[in-house]
Amino acid sequence: MSRDNPPSARLVYAGGPLRDISPWDGLLLVDKPSGMTSHDVVHRIRRTFKIKKVGHGGTLDPMATGLLLILTGRGTKLSGDCMGSDKIYTGTMTLGITTDSQDADGTPLETRPFESVSREAVEAAMKQLTGDIHQVPPMVSAIKKNGVPLYKLARKGETVEREPRLIHVYRFVIDRFSLPEIDFTVSCTKGTYVRTLAADLGEMVGCGAHLTALRRTASGQFSLEEAKPLNELLELSEVELQKHILPMPKAKLRLAMPG
Repeated sequence: MSRDNPPSARLVYAGGPLRDISPWDGLLLVDKPSGMTSHDVVHRIRRTFKIKKVGHGGTLDPMATGLLLILTGRGTKLSGDCMGSDKIYTGTMTLGITTDSQDADGTPLETRPFESVSREAVEAAMKQLTGDIHQVPPMVSAIKKNGVPLYKLARKGETVEREPRLIHVYRFVIDRFSLPEIDFTVSCTKGTYVRTLAADLGEMVGCGAHLTALRRTASGQFSLEEAKPLNELLELSEVELQKHILPMPKAKLRLAMPG
């Protein structure tokens, strides 16, 4: 029997009627490696296991690692719910250097002295970047201007005006202070650009900064501890992989839980 038409089980959706649900319909928690786009992960899983429908529930930049929600089969219908969840990240920013992408994948733009920056000054800036704030998205992003992704314009050397977006940062704190590096944890709403938080903080303390590491540790009710590294998942058989797919009814219940 093909993977596209596997045996199905009669399960009950929360608040819905009985339906036939395939073992491929649900949510897979993946620990994404650095150097891959979220689409790369989707493509590898789709190609390896020959699943017709595969998507993800919230993009991670290529440099970033950590929790990526992969949606399989009918689970792709949960995309909106997944993307709307709050997120938690740990990361590292480096003071004194700015880049065109606001992270280590970009081209350096400027170098400034950072030695006089105090922990107190960084903590004060983090406090100002906590709560409801309006954030200007970076030029190197997938946001579209007149139908064209901003990163394509950025590659041509163009800079266009971007509308500030209202986000909420619940928590932004220092985990390690060792200039020029600062390790941090941030908890925020969807649509937050953590590299922009780092860049904005750098400007606030007067020396500039860029993001050098980022790891997503939670998305809504799902945590990184539940995820498996991508390379391990790709080595599994069909039956073994299905054991790691959270069925749609359970996924819907988890997504409905308050953050």
